[in-house]
Amino acid sequence: MKKIYKTFLQNAFLFVIMIMGVVSCSDYLDKEPASTVSDEEAFKNFTNFQGFIEEIYNCIPDKEKCYWTTSWNWGDDEMFNTEGDWHMTHQVDLGNFWAWQGGPATWLDKNNANPTSTNKFDHALWPHAWYSIRKANIGLANLDKLTTATQEEKDMIAGQLYFFRAWWHFEMMQYFGGLPYIEEVLPSSGKLTLPRLSYQECADKAGADLRKAADLLPIDWDKTTVGKNTLGKNQLRINKIMALGYLGKNYLWAGSPLMKNGAQTGGNNTYNYDEAYCKKASEAFGELLNLVESGQTQYALAEFKYKDIYNHVRASDATSCFSDIFYTTGQNWLMPGSVEAIFRGPSPDYNGSNWNTTKTFGPKVRGLVEHDNIIHHPTANYVNYYGMANGLPLSDPDSGFDPNYPFKDRDPRFYHDIVFDGFKYVNANMPADMEDLRYCSLYTGGLMRGDANASRTGYYIQKLVPHTANKYDGKYNWSGNLHTYLPYMRLGDIYTMYAEASAAFGGASGKSSNFSKTAVDAINTLRDRVGAGHVNAKFSGDAKKFMDEVRRERAVELSFEGFRFNDLQRWLLLTEYPYNVKTSQEFDRVENLDFFKTRDPKDARVANFREKNILTRQFGTKHYWFPLKISDTSMYPEFGQNPGW
Repeated sequence: MKKIYKTFLQNAFLFVIMIMGVVSCSDYLDKEPASTVSDEEAFKNFTNFQGFIEEIYNCIPDKEKCYWTTSWNWGDDEMFNTEGDWHMTHQVDLGNFWAWQGGPATWLDKNNANPTSTNKFDHALWPHAWYSIRKANIGLANLDKLTTATQEEKDMIAGQLYFFRAWWHFEMMQYFGGLPYIEEVLPSSGKLTLPRLSYQECADKAGADLRKAADLLPIDWDKTTVGKNTLGKNQLRINKIMALGYLGKNYLWAGSPLMKNGAQTGGNNTYNYDEAYCKKASEAFGELLNLVESGQTQYALAEFKYKDIYNHVRASDATSCFSDIFYTTGQNWLMPGSVEAIFRGPSPDYNGSNWNTTKTFGPKVRGLVEHDNIIHHPTANYVNYYGMANGLPLSDPDSGFDPNYPFKDRDPRFYHDIVFDGFKYVNANMPADMEDLRYCSLYTGGLMRGDANASRTGYYIQKLVPHTANKYDGKYNWSGNLHTYLPYMRLGDIYTMYAEASAAFGGASGKSSNFSKTAVDAINTLRDRVGAGHVNAKFSGDAKKFMDEVRRERAVELSFEGFRFNDLQRWLLLTEYPYNVKTSQEFDRVENLDFFKTRDPKDARVANFREKNILTRQFGTKHYWFPLKISDTSMYPEFGQNPGW
């Protein structure tokens, strides 16, 4: 750890001197007008100071595109084909949490991390977090030098610095637990004795920083005097809504069962929240949602209106698009996010989406999807969370789920997110010897069920990358303008977290003092968006059953977006059945091929519909936290290793 701090100190001022100005501004967030800044001038005025800060934006890792093929879903939600066993997803399945360190395909760590690089391969959480925290502290220590700025300019500079100091700490805390919370520029020499704080002690400090940021920052930079200088280029800049979102998330995580009760097996404390922290979280989310629903922000829930759900073709009267949160096509490489994404990092290498993210979600059989033989699969156990259109879970006796027609009348998000048997995968012309791959054969023994180059689970994902990213439809070609990006936070996430925080102390009728909706109202808002049924009264009347529905809603709404591992972790369910298994869907196809040429695949009848266990994770209490680097924990006694590692 001491070595880390010394390295940061030695390098930080070099970066300040060399690249605070025109390069970082124009390359990172297209800031104009550009200026060249010397070390003496770094903190003199707003433009120069902003140039100093914008390198921190550049450090935010792109989870999807940090390597040729990448891994970010480590819960019970996803698995790779067998050739992808080296990815972090499978290493987590094996209990090898050490694999986060230095692995090229994980966004947590990089041996070649470089905060000044605009290459998406050079960014990772662990090295950039410590660097950016130090940079934020240098900025805060020099605020008094900003003598020529207006009060608005001073507030916006300070607000960004407080936000980033908290955000980088929080991102690390999710995986490693309590850490030293660095609030000053540390010296390059002398003995380091900064202790690891408890998770909740860290959360208190992060909460104080995020509250300051929320109070200092505007809702929309475009509507400020300062922001008019970069009008139309401010979408990624830190604002009040981002700060409130992370303020709530920080407190909800601090109030979650793991943080209140400690790592343990058995699942007995999965509903045992710290109500005081959850009330703080509810208030922060309520403040945010009140601003959104009263029309005071630039954010809204993206519309879920499709005239062709399977091909993600929006309805003629739709003004925004759910799919555009995750990818855009034919929009001149527009960065994904739509009106819903709240916090994102930069994604300047838009065509980098096609090296190789957009080629890792479909079948590799006979080169149908080209390049590396790596495929992200949804597990069958996770697909089961997509309930019925009436809002009931599949397991409920009143849901209407029929195993002979398992794809019929499902939650509309199922048809948007999941590719299932009989789905028309290719729309364009194909050679005659490829025609047998036009419609997905995902039944047991089908052409697209090979473990090595097809689906191990009976499903594919098309939420984040459209199925038309294939050799013949060609969406991943230059002409498709296909740009992918995973937001770190979006409005749908906020509604689920508000519901969870409020339910933790008040059940379905729990609510904040500053927002009109209850926990159940928040969940129903998301279901109204997609046209799914409301939470049934049999669940809203029981606090534990309602929390189960909140968690199921979060699983469906945020599927494959990288949140599931941390959710299972903080709910104390990572070690518990059925959250520790990954399954496939097995069944026999009854319909012939002509059925799928003329009928909707969701109406197909099947036989012998059943699940098969692929693997069971053998986790213990130590797996609730990732191990820290031995080189860091060996530096001084106060910076100890996580238990069991």
